Amino acid sequence: MRNADRTRDRRNRVVAISIGAVVVAGLVAFGSYTLLDRSEASADQKSADGKASEQPGAEGKDAADSAIEGEKTWDAKKLTRNHVTKTVTYPMKPPVGGDHNPVWMNCDGEVYKKAIPDMNAVHSLEHGSVWVTYTDEAPAADVARLAERVGKTPYSLMSPYKDQAAPIMLSAWGKQLTVDGADDPRVAQFFSAYVQGPQTPEPGAACTGGLEAP
Repeated sequence: MRNADRTRDRRNRVVAISIGAVVVAGLVAFGSYTLLDRSEASADQKSADGKASEQPGAEGKDAADSAIEGEKTWDAKKLTRNHVTKTVTYPMKPPVGGDHNPVWMNCDGEVYKKAIPDMNAVHSLEHGSVWVTYTDEAPAADVARLAERVGKTPYSLMSPYKDQAAPIMLSAWGKQLTVDGADDPRVAQFFSAYVQGPQTPEPGAACTGGLEAP
């Protein structure tokens, strides 16, 4: 009887030890999995953070978009805005700002076939328009395509300009750009940036009801 009891006790101890070993092994495996999972999650988060930091921010993109190659800029503080009737001599051709006539040139997509007065055109720039000018050297096809763009764009106007330095030029208040032709991608950039753009001294002011074709 005692031998049977001893045998049973040994068997129970063996079973208990085996069960304990299995439990311990399970706990070790679970702990290892948990640590590995947390480590992988942390690595994934760091990778995501690293990728996010490499993406250009909106401010950087806007800054890049706002730069137009070859554009000239004048200090807005030095461009006076008085309404005058006496003749004004401008330091640049075409003018991009300064004192001007009290009456603006109509600039609601107007395409003028003859030269227009500088002083009235400058007033249109003050209202946020883009002025496209060209000489006799500009190809007729380019002039036609630019006229089509202007005709579809409120707050823009176009006219011939004999004394400018290049065949095709674009002007806004304090801004000016020489372009290679109507298909120059900077034409669209200039229109997008400066038709009622941030340079406009009087945004929303009228582009109709002013001076009509000379």
